[in-house]
Amino acid sequence: MWRRWPARAVAADADLLGVAGGDGTQALVAGIAAEHDLPFLVISAGTRNHFALDLGLDRDNPAACLDALTDDGVEQRIDLGVIGGRTFVNNASFGAYAEVVRSPAYRDDKRGTTLQTLPDLLTGHRGATLTATAGAITITGPQAVLVSNNAYDTSDVAGLGRRARLDGGMLGMVAVTVGSPMRAAALLGGRGVTILSADEVVVNADVPEIPVGIDGETVMMPTPARCAIWPRALRVRVPRDRPGARPATPRLNWAHLRKLASFRSAPAGT
Repeated sequence: MWRRWPARAVAADADLLGVAGGDGTQALVAGIAAEHDLPFLVISAGTRNHFALDLGLDRDNPAACLDALTDDGVEQRIDLGVIGGRTFVNNASFGAYAEVVRSPAYRDDKRGTTLQTLPDLLTGHRGATLTATAGAITITGPQAVLVSNNAYDTSDVAGLGRRARLDGGMLGMVAVTVGSPMRAAALLGGRGVTILSADEVVVNADVPEIPVGIDGETVMMPTPARCAIWPRALRVRVPRDRPGARPATPRLNWAHLRKLASFRSAPAGT
């Protein structure tokens, strides 16, 4: 299995670990690199490469990532998230967010799939009843929880924004509680959304096991699920000259969302 090669490379006294792949693959190898304090090289050859985006890498030109190995390469110390002994570079998602990740269409069209399924999933979520605790604050009954390695730009509650930094030493948490599809539009004003930062977030449920989306890959995990920050754990090697530009954060299409919510709330036969 390919997951064995990083351990073999470490055993062979490798000076650096790198991998070409998406966020889930990056997270698995990054965890091994951090454990052994080895530099890590990201080659953005996956589906969405959100981690590469936040590192400022050129996602349309994976070969350019190899410039990190030249004299123009620089090393950065960044944080990792940890859940159940597994590292994540982006986020761990619960409830409705995790259900979106489980959709077969999500891998090919993350934004479109999120916007299409969010109204239904935020309404009386069919899964387990969750609680989320960040520091001294506990949120009871959220339909969706997103725990991130450093905080996202929260102008977009779909979790599609970017992170201003990856070395802040804190987790970000977004918890969404919405009673009906029509009330989804109220998220625009921040109602029903709790945004926090903490060094640990605990998500519990009324069942012993829940699905968790970890960097876009769904796994079943026992409850309570504890997320922690591993500050400055990863030595990531990146090109000095990289795009790094931060475009405007994509916003939810609220008119479309209200239309979907209205349609799905209409009684049968109307």
